[in-house]
Amino acid sequence: MKSLNDLKIQIFADGADKAGILDLYAKPYIKGLTTNPSLMKKAGIKDYEAFAKDILQTVTAKPISLEVFSDEFSEMRRQAAKIKSWGANVYVKIPITNSRGESSLALIKDLGQEGVKLNVTALFSLKQVAGVAAALNPAVPSVVSVFAGRIADSGVDPMPLIRACTPLLEEQPKAELLWASTREVLNIFQAEEAGCKIITVPHDIIAKAVKMLGMSLDALSLDTVKTFVKDSTDAGYKL
Repeated sequence: MKSLNDLKIQIFADGADKAGILDLYAKPYIKGLTTNPSLMKKAGIKDYEAFAKDILQTVTAKPISLEVFSDEFSEMRRQAAKIKSWGANVYVKIPITNSRGESSLALIKDLGQEGVKLNVTALFSLKQVAGVAAALNPAVPSVVSVFAGRIADSGVDPMPLIRACTPLLEEQPKAELLWASTREVLNIFQAEEAGCKIITVPHDIIAKAVKMLGMSLDALSLDTVKTFVKDSTDAGYKL
């Protein structure tokens, strides 16, 4: 493996930094983009709609997922309709439940029937994926986002669960399984091996992959030692 261009899995850049989004959008190995309210808050975004519409002036030819942020289903529906209107390439992210644990499946089904492209997010179990598979509209493109990285954070290997998701989506020809909450470059290859069509990758991990893919381990060893020497020199350490 020499570069991200050689991968079969689609890499979606995950972030809310405008400069980073626009830079990565132009890269041929980036097939789409995602963001969420937490990333937008971290980036200091104050006006959700203004930020989204600004990005969409440039991001027109690749899919981008923008998330509703209400905790009430009626307001989620209103926000989804508005977000959908911003562009044909926009997918509306709907969490699998609200913060009270109430299921979003009825809303997901209704929005799918209305032709809204959906990215159903915050999925952690096969039961949730099966529910989404039953609710989606097979005629409308959709994304099913399983948070493999957070599953791994809990001490559970996500690979068996991810592999088991693919058969659940067999009746949804336009649904794409997505590996979410990527933690390291290795996850890209794990996601491809497990059968995911898409992986969302934070901007910093994309940069790491661009730099390090194809490097020999001996070259990595030397690069690591050079970093230690540079940092020690820059810090002015003396004994």
